[in-house]
Formats: sequence, structure tokens, C-alpha cells
Amino acid sequence: MTEPTTIKTGSSEKAYTTLPGTVGPEVVDIRKFYADTGMFTYDPGFTSTASCQSAITYIDGDAGILLHRGYPIDQLAEQSSFMEVSYLLLHGDLPSATELKDFSWTISRHTMVHEQLSTFYRGFRRDAHPMAILCGVVGALSSFYHDSTDITDPKQRMIASHRLIAKMPTLVAMAHKYSVGQPFLYPQNDLSYTGNFLRMTFGVPAEPYEVNPIIEAAMDKIFILHADHEQNASTSTVRLAGSSGANPFACMAAGIACLWGPAHGGANEAALNMLREIGDVKRIPEYIARAKDKNDPFRLMGFGHRVYKNFDPRAKVMKATADEVLKELNITDPVLDVAKELEHIALNDPYFIEKKLYPNVDFYSGVILNAIGFPTEMFTALFALARTVGWVAQWNEMISDPEQKIGRPRQLYVGQTARDYMPVSSRIG
Repeated sequence: MTEPTTIKTGSSEKAYTTLPGTVGPEVVDIRKFYADTGMFTYDPGFTSTASCQSAITYIDGDAGILLHRGYPIDQLAEQSSFMEVSYLLLHGDLPSATELKDFSWTISRHTMVHEQLSTFYRGFRRDAHPMAILCGVVGALSSFYHDSTDITDPKQRMIASHRLIAKMPTLVAMAHKYSVGQPFLYPQNDLSYTGNFLRMTFGVPAEPYEVNPIIEAAMDKIFILHADHEQNASTSTVRLAGSSGANPFACMAAGIACLWGPAHGGANEAALNMLREIGDVKRIPEYIARAKDKNDPFRLMGFGHRVYKNFDPRAKVMKATADEVLKELNITDPVLDVAKELEHIALNDPYFIEKKLYPNVDFYSGVILNAIGFPTEMFTALFALARTVGWVAQWNEMISDPEQKIGRPRQLYVGQTARDYMPVSSRIG
């Protein structure tokens, strides 16, 4: 604790303790503010409110810093694996060789889903959005795995965590297979987490599937870069749902529903659609002019970030990965040419520099996923796959927090004051 902060309300003043984090800004502890003053604080979007204590992820948007348990995201993406990062987020430290082997083995043994789940898919239209399917089937997991829904039991919580991390690739791959009318493929335990997902997504029973190591490495980096991102909308949704005591599968389904929004998980799909709309480098000046015109509804997608006011550290890794993937696949993509020229303009144009509209992680990820062969409607589902480990880690942390209580935001009421009911026969109009 540091020196108290004095808050003046009307004619009275109250001192409130400030709490320091290990890094980042201090917070003012206003838990007694209503009791002391009879007032609430007003913070739409919770942009200035810390809803919890967390030791998982730290972001400094001004400096372009993203740390998982203290490790910079670029180091993890370049040197680690998604399984290592998953262990790190769940347990707090990087695993030893033995711990990583055991963890990977455990996850691989949970990748199969109950056979009856396949009947859930048949209830959806073939053109159903994968996120609509995931909302349903992930929530339905709680009806199959009753032995891991007691949130008061740490062992059951960890089993549920392992199951969610392991089964999400299977469920996402099944959503893709269902949309294209191909049979589901069972997991193959001798493959890596990411290699197994690629095989279940793109393989067919009629022939063996060869995992391309370049594509596998690229997908692993994409998963790492999307694994967690502090108290964003979907993570806060998972925490809020979990605060009521809801089972972990229901909490993850809530997170998936929130992630579906175009302002959150759907941003990479929107960015790719924008690049396709531009279509040619020659048309970029036209769209730049439109982006600068306040009266034009057009907005450049994939630029700027709610948190980052500097270059998104994840975008640097994603840019290099895009080059590697397109070179490996021998693809000359005009969309990538448009992306590169737009990035060059954004980093040099005074308008973009002044407004700090730097390319973010969504700017390149859509290009990569498109080149690999994923349809655009799968992009957000892939985000959900990767973010599941972050949601699980945040949910576990919340459940273990002795200060955790059910979420109950307040409001500034601007509706009618009390009035008496009037029978319909007496109403005019």
C-alpha cells in the first residue's frame, strides 16, 4: 500500500488507499466509496476500472509491451510452443522438459469428444457460422462431463481445464468439416497439438495427411499470439459468468459468444474483407482519403487498438510469419501487396502517426489464415481455440481468489421516476 488518495465529493473529503501492482499504474481502492458517499463511480466500458487482481498477463499499450507471466510475447512466439505457453498461463512458470512432456501427453489424451456430440452438429444448417456451433457444443460439454463441474474442487477444475484446451481443436475442426460436408476425423495422438488440429481440419480418411512444418509453426505462433490478452471483453465475460458459480464449460461458451463480435474476435475477418475490397495497390490512395474523411463511414480495419497506442508487439511477429507462409506455399497474393503498402503508409503518414493508427495483430493474421486455406468464417473460431487457454487460466485464477465475489456493476439511472399504473381504458393515445 502507498499514500492514500483523497477524493472530494461535494463538501466532504474521504481518503482511499492506493494499491500498487508489480508494474503498471496504481489503483485506488474504492470498494467503500458507495458506503462512504452514497454515490457510484461512472465508467462506461470500464476503461478506468480494475475489476480484479491478476498475475497472468500485463499490457503497456503506450510502450507496446505484452507479457505473459513476465515473458515478452515476441520471445514466446519465436522460441516457445503453444503447449509451453499453455502450461505457463495455467501454472505460472515455464515447464521443465518432464513437465512439458507430461502436460502434452495429458492434453493429447483428452482430445477426443463424446461420440454423441457429432449428433449436435447435424442439428445445425450446413452454412451455420462456426461460432454459432461452438457456442452450443462447448456449453453442451457440461452435460457429458459431470465429473469436472464442481468448481470448489481444484482437481476437477484442472481436469475441466485440460479437457477444454484439448477438445477445442477437435470441436473447431468438426465445425469446418461439417460446413464442407466431409467426415469428421478423430484426433491422432502422435501429432503435436497444432499438427493434430491441421490434420483434423484439412485431412480426409481416403489418404494420409502430411503436416507441413512451416504451416504448423505458423499456426502455433498464431495460437501463442492469441492465447491471452488481459481483461478484454471476452475474458471479462468468462470471469463474470464464473463469478456466479457457473460451470467452466458454460463460462467458456459465454466467452465464445462475446468473442464473436466484430469489434473483438471478428476483427481479423473484417480486416481481410477490407483488403479484398481495396483489391489493388493503385486503389489505396482512394481508401486512405476515405479513411481521413470524417463524413465517410469507411474505416480502415486492422489499424489501431483499444489498448495499444504504439505498434502492436504481436503484429511484428505476424508480419514475418505471413512472409514465411506465402513463400512456402508459393503464393503471390495481391491482398498481401495491399497490406504491405497500407502498413508502409500507416508508419509514415503524419495522419496515422498522429492518431497512432499502427497495424495490429488482425492486420496480418487474416492474410495468413486465408493463404493456409481457412474460410473467413473460421477466423473467429480459430481465435476462440487459442484464447481458450487464456480464459481457462483467468477462470482458475478468479475461482482461487479469496476476494472474488459475484459481479454486479452499478448504473446511472436516467429513466422515469416512480409513477402510478393507469388502466388501459384510461390511457390516451
